[in-house]
Amino acid sequence: MEFTDHLTPDHEAMIARQAVFFVATAADEGRINLSPKGLADTFKVLGPNRVAYLDLGGSGNETHAHLAADGRITIMMCNFEQPALILRIYGRGTPVLPQDGGWAELAGHFTLLPGTRQIFDIAVESVQTSCGWGVPVMSLDKERETLVKYHAQSDPAKWEAKMAGRTRSIDGLPTRATDRYIAGE
Repeated sequence: MEFTDHLTPDHEAMIARQAVFFVATAADEGRINLSPKGLADTFKVLGPNRVAYLDLGGSGNETHAHLAADGRITIMMCNFEQPALILRIYGRGTPVLPQDGGWAELAGHFTLLPGTRQIFDIAVESVQTSCGWGVPVMSLDKERETLVKYHAQSDPAKWEAKMAGRTRSIDGLPTRATDRYIAGE
């Protein structure tokens, strides 16, 4: 097990090969949220101490609520191919919505997808790697297209109306619903 206070070129190379990553957040009270994420090119290394990922609307917005309450976030990537390796990024995250200052700079790093609701901007505090010998060897068959297709076919006005009512996480923490939904471009 090794710790660094920044991402190295070897870390960046490992990250670039990953098709899935996991996001964990928590607040003082309530559940710990752990979410799998995927979709090509939605996770970016912006520097040795900064990463970001594009977030599409889904079943909830717990990550946003936890970051607003606490700020702590852990990203985990498992190399499902060889060599066996697990990488964890520990940091502090900020949700950036389309109407927020800083959106244009962050959004410029991504191809916005239908359903984009925010980008999580993460200041890297430390990075841990470990062996990953208990993780199976697997290969990517294909990405699921369902979420992007769903959003591409959605009516932006209906989406915004639906999200306007979602101002609390499942634990009752406040969350800002995006008031500008990015439909298919």
